[in-house]
Amino acid sequence: MKEEVIETKTGFLSKLQDKWALNSIYQVLIVLLVFSLTGSTVVFVRKAFFGWIGFDETTSMWLKTVTYIAFVMPAYQFLLLFYGAIFGQFTFFWNKEKKMLKRIQKVFVRK
Repeated sequence: MKEEVIETKTGFLSKLQDKWALNSIYQVLIVLLVFSLTGSTVVFVRKAFFGWIGFDETTSMWLKTVTYIAFVMPAYQFLLLFYGAIFGQFTFFWNKEKKMLKRIQKVFVRK
């Protein structure tokens, strides 16, 4: 009787590689870099945008939240695709975007 050898991947990056169905740890690192750059850029964009439209510490939180959702969240999605394209991972991020849009659509469209 032959013994089966089951190879299990350990480690955070290997688990992400499996979860995201990526080809290599290098690709995982690129995806994480894209997420990092996008997050950092959107923080800068939010601050600049809020300053440009005149928001300050006296602006109500509900108005900031609505504005964030309406303008900054779409900017995040665009930047994710932009950086993904620059680093050769556009397809990965486009597939993630499509899944997210389908989930959002389910909330608003009832069959």
